[in-house]
Amino acid sequence: MNAEIFAALRQLEKERGIPVDYMVEKITQALVAAYKKDRDGYTDNVYVELTEDAMRMYAQKEVVDEVITPATEVTLDAARKVDPHAQLGDLVNVEIKTQAFGRIAAQTAKQVIIQGIREAERGMIFESFSSKEHEILTGSVLRFEPNGDMTIRIGQGTDKTDALLPVGEQVKTEHFVEGDMIRVYVIEVRRSSRGPQVMVSRTHPALVKRLFELEVPEISSGAVEIRSIAREPGSRTKIAVHAAEENIDPVGACVGARGARVGAVVEELQGEKMDIVVWSEDICQFVASALSPADVISVTQLQQGAKACRVIVPDDQLSLAIGKEGQNARLAARLTGCKIDIKPASQAEALEEAAAE
Repeated sequence: MNAEIFAALRQLEKERGIPVDYMVEKITQALVAAYKKDRDGYTDNVYVELTEDAMRMYAQKEVVDEVITPATEVTLDAARKVDPHAQLGDLVNVEIKTQAFGRIAAQTAKQVIIQGIREAERGMIFESFSSKEHEILTGSVLRFEPNGDMTIRIGQGTDKTDALLPVGEQVKTEHFVEGDMIRVYVIEVRRSSRGPQVMVSRTHPALVKRLFELEVPEISSGAVEIRSIAREPGSRTKIAVHAAEENIDPVGACVGARGARVGAVVEELQGEKMDIVVWSEDICQFVASALSPADVISVTQLQQGAKACRVIVPDDQLSLAIGKEGQNARLAARLTGCKIDIKPASQAEALEEAAAE
């Protein structure tokens, strides 16, 4: 019987990765829970010996003249049936016949074991996915919740779970149906009463960074660094890149031959526009790059050390520099961390003449 139990436990370990020692502990707990249910009594003095050779359960009891508490005491005559040398005041181990447990007690034991398996599997899933926080995972759309949230099935085989893509982390312009494959960014893995809860996103700026790391070997190797990202999900993203070595073109590396690399990222983001600019320590130069694709005549820092600049652009470039509903200027400001005041060249000349007068 015991050999069969341990064979089953080894098979469980092989198939689900649950250690044999863990399940032995759960079976022990199950037997104690069954004893408590069957006797409705004290269990602090109960212990189990479970090996491949034998499975025995004992209650440690004190030898007394008169038994007042049967759960913890035994008479001398009864004790000597267990240990012929027992004396008053000794502790003896009285074997408990598990075969005598009732149906309810057996059911309790079964539930403890099943719960132990579930806890082990949840623990392994949590450990597996918590190590994947801030990474990209591929999953399939499982279902849509009434409140708009999406449930994504991620992982493979026994190492899989359901992730939550809240409506606030979804891109409004993207549309999926059940069964679609989808890449998501893992924001956080939480413990909950129902098991690990994996929170994922399609709007997080780091999703763009991870996608470029997958497509651009120079980024994954560290030869090119993404220094800053500003994103309005579904519409436009600006990223600032910097080369660790002088002979590397960071923008060219990200764009790829005939735009293949950036094109793969744009396709994954379902057409989101992508501006890639060169990062610079010189805030004026960085601001000028960040306003791409608009041409810039000059950038002046309004006050030394202050994160505020005045930008002069050709009159015909003003609308491009500002962007539709101010998007280009807004993203440039977020990318650089600098407040940007954009003026057309004609207005700047008039301001200079007025100041001179």
